[in-house]
Amino acid sequence: MSVSIIVGRPREEVFDYLRDIANHAEFTDHYLEDWHLTRENTVGRGAGARFRVKAPLQRFSWMGVSFIDVEPPRRIVEAGRGGKFNRIRTMTVYTLEPHAGGTTHVELSIETEPVTISDKLAEALGARRWIRRQNKRALKRLRRILEEGAGRGARATIAGG
Repeated sequence: MSVSIIVGRPREEVFDYLRDIANHAEFTDHYLEDWHLTRENTVGRGAGARFRVKAPLQRFSWMGVSFIDVEPPRRIVEAGRGGKFNRIRTMTVYTLEPHAGGTTHVELSIETEPVTISDKLAEALGARRWIRRQNKRALKRLRRILEEGAGRGARATIAGG
């Protein structure tokens, strides 16, 4: 599943914002809540967070993610696990490409690996569409934050801090 948007800022500026995982809570707080960082350094490879997914009919909503690859200023790869017993693996990739007039094309791709039949069924019956809609909205919020400085949510904090 992929969504994309054009952001009216230079690629380096967009990348600098996205490489700090604490900033992700600002543009995703409409469907991801209770963000807690997993370490003090929130920038670059190894930065991670835990949060709850506000999905309909979601009984096991906690999920954890970490940046596993950060290639300035082009790409950020995030691996995570969620669901019951953290059995559903996720891979999220932010790809940033320069676009006309000093703007940036941001593509967000998410891949999941549901394990059980019930996980696969839930994904097929609407979870995929719901995640796509939420991520489209998140990218619009990201654009608004970077272009206008408006619509900022709360930054994530360190767990237990």
